[in-house]
Amino acid sequence: MAARKRKPIDRIEYEHMVLGRHLPRSERERRRSGRMERSAYILLSRIRLQGPMSIGELADAFGLDASTLNRQTAAAVRAGLLERIPDPDGGMARKFRITDRGAKDLDETRDEQIRGLERVFETWSAEDVERFAGYLKRFNTDIERLDGRTWPRP
Repeated sequence: MAARKRKPIDRIEYEHMVLGRHLPRSERERRRSGRMERSAYILLSRIRLQGPMSIGELADAFGLDASTLNRQTAAAVRAGLLERIPDPDGGMARKFRITDRGAKDLDETRDEQIRGLERVFETWSAEDVERFAGYLKRFNTDIERLDGRTWPRP
């Protein structure tokens, strides 16, 4: 079978797969260090940007089943990262907001993530890092556009 010429999209697909390979290793390191779980990190990051959210709002935002979000929020409540509150706008559904401990743990986890990325990019020029950040944002916002769900940005 003849090898086909690799197009840029082929290389992107391959590198995307390789990037995904690094996540399980990061998760093993997280468990050893006691850091926040990836799902909690994403959940708390969203609530921090958007404010208190109900299970229904979280399910819509993440495109996940409510039962999945129930498990994730219950674990975060047990860990002291989130608390259930009445809807500040007077709605019937209870909402979740970040606790002081959750905010502290989120900040520590984000700082750790940033330090790790700084190590990865230490040999890159500032211009290359800036370009990469722009392309990554564009990549994510185009996925969001196709998916119909946007992610708030600071």
